[in-house]
Amino acid sequence: MTPREIVVLVLAAGGVFFGFVAVVGLIRLPDLYTRAHSTSKSETLGAVLALGAVAITFDGTLSTLKTVLLLVFMFVTNPTAAHAISRAAADQGIEPWTEGGDDT
Repeated sequence: MTPREIVVLVLAAGGVFFGFVAVVGLIRLPDLYTRAHSTSKSETLGAVLALGAVAITFDGTLSTLKTVLLLVFMFVTNPTAAHAISRAAADQGIEPWTEGGDDT
């Protein structure tokens, strides 16, 4: 294996790992706010790592530029969307889960 292939493999594995962490957070966490936080952070990092692996694989073509632009777009919009969802939930009066609260 070449060093470039190793870097691509490590980035792709990191992307899969953080994607898995986002799924676990979405399933296991108790309310909208913690789920939004977990998935936005983990999924953004997972997508950035996976798209980084794709950009390295393309090796300097126009597709690499498009992948990098997509990476920047996702890096900006994913946390912004999670913030907008959480703010809309707060505006609707959805209360955050607390230690003594109902966990249904």
